[in-house]
Amino acid sequence: MAKLETRNNQFILNGEPIQILSGAIHYFRVVPEYWEDRLLKLRACGFNTVETYVPWNLHEPEEGQFNFEGLANLTSFLEIANELGLYAIVRPSPYICAEWEFGGLPYWLLNDDNMRLRCTHEPYLKKVSNYYDVLLPMLKTYLCTNGGPIIAMQIENEYGSYGNDKNYMQENKTMLEEHDIDVLLFTSDGPEDSMLQGGMLQGVLETVNFGSNAQGAFNQLKKYQPNSPLMCMEFWNGWFDHWFEEHHERNPKEVANELETMLKLGASVNFYMFHGGTNFGFYNGANHIHNYEPTVTSYDYDAPLNEYGEPTEKYFLIRDVIQNHFGKVTHKVPEQMERKTFGSVKMKQRTNLLESLDKLSERIHSYDIKNMEKMGQDYGFILYETNISGPRDKGRLYFQDVHDRALVFVDERYMGTVERWSDNNHVELSIPENGVKLSILIENMGRINYGPLLKDRKGITEGVRFENQFLYDWFIYPLKLNDVSQLDFIEIGQSEASQENTPAFYQGHIMIEEPADTMVHLNGWTKGVIFVNGFNLGRYWEVGPQRSLYLPGPLLKKGLNQFIIFEQHGTKNTEIWLKKDS
Repeated sequence: MAKLETRNNQFILNGEPIQILSGAIHYFRVVPEYWEDRLLKLRACGFNTVETYVPWNLHEPEEGQFNFEGLANLTSFLEIANELGLYAIVRPSPYICAEWEFGGLPYWLLNDDNMRLRCTHEPYLKKVSNYYDVLLPMLKTYLCTNGGPIIAMQIENEYGSYGNDKNYMQENKTMLEEHDIDVLLFTSDGPEDSMLQGGMLQGVLETVNFGSNAQGAFNQLKKYQPNSPLMCMEFWNGWFDHWFEEHHERNPKEVANELETMLKLGASVNFYMFHGGTNFGFYNGANHIHNYEPTVTSYDYDAPLNEYGEPTEKYFLIRDVIQNHFGKVTHKVPEQMERKTFGSVKMKQRTNLLESLDKLSERIHSYDIKNMEKMGQDYGFILYETNISGPRDKGRLYFQDVHDRALVFVDERYMGTVERWSDNNHVELSIPENGVKLSILIENMGRINYGPLLKDRKGITEGVRFENQFLYDWFIYPLKLNDVSQLDFIEIGQSEASQENTPAFYQGHIMIEEPADTMVHLNGWTKGVIFVNGFNLGRYWEVGPQRSLYLPGPLLKKGLNQFIIFEQHGTKNTEIWLKKDS
């Protein structure tokens, strides 16, 4: 029976010392057709292990309803890794951070106003336990102690950055053990006193996460854990992007030098990320350190394999360092998949959102305003409508609070945008004698995935008021946009294409003979979401840094392909472009 153990400051597997060379590849950020390609490239770089998080919200999207198909087919991913001779490190946690929506926690936890996250709160622990009752028996088959690839599993994720509830940590460990998870268990934290003190659990291996100064980080770890192997569980060799920022890049030689330092110290390492992939759909997360900052659709991360799965300069420098330490890598780097230019897609049809609500949602009456979670809604948009009586002099319409971005309409005429990260939390209105219909379209741009503000409910979180008067008697439309096939489109002409600040869906088609990877370019479009053959590819926004969206070939089909764009503000073009270059 193979089992990873620690002995004399070393990892031991099958009775022999092993230096773990791991790379993070999240199965849920890569189309399943490409899992083998990405894992082959990991192996060809000289790595012996793949690491992945497991996002609870993907696998239990609604309480008691489980999903392990398609992008969520974790066991298929593990089978491929095993067939390729790779070990696996699995981190179910149940919180994962990962710049993933709500840090992987399911939205429905926030239905409970009294919910407390990541601590010894029995309602929370019970829901984790129910999830683990389904997940862990599936993983048990793939443990190395049962002939599978999993050599280690994580108890919780960077817990010292959040809390210091040792009983909670023990409860997580006990849940794993009660399901016969008998591989090496570990925790991971930043190399700071408070983080290590809060995140470590007696008798459990601690690992550290960092991007530089490996010697200093490991010295700090040894203060708390002097007689165990050194491992960097997250070597941040790149970084992620928020909207409005520049794309992050890191000098490849600097990364190679840092790896060289770790290997000389005899340390094991997990590259976070080795291949970042894509935040498909509405699954991007957000940070809130000083202000709310949503993450872009691309999770390229400036990783050794870029978003499209192409080896970069960083990849080959890392491979050289590994070969210098461990000998020649015998596996060849697979040939790169072709990216193609398919030309333009003419968006010949349109339907306005406010005229299509009955095709997308049920109209629900509520005297008080309710957030998305209270409406049983996970992601997407939500529309609130009410009437304001008149006449009223010019006044301010206030939002308490917008999570995350609101478009405001009076009698279906655009009045302004209110954004969570802006100091402006109101629009000004004058109400005529006959009153007006107020419509507020809110976009959930991703729940916070890190830090003390995780309980990030979406929509209008408290209320809307005209000056000091709260408004009641609402009609609410939850707009998950998980099925846009029922929309009725009408033909448009070139001169009619753009209706400024009118949210609308646009539809176009293109014939493709041989599907392949491509890039979707949206010059002239403002902000929205793209659906390809019914699949939610993700968000675009002209503010950048992301200027195009990666479209994997398996999402296309031979023959006629459908593109639907939900554009919130209007477009200067009636077409998009599919090009091989980004």
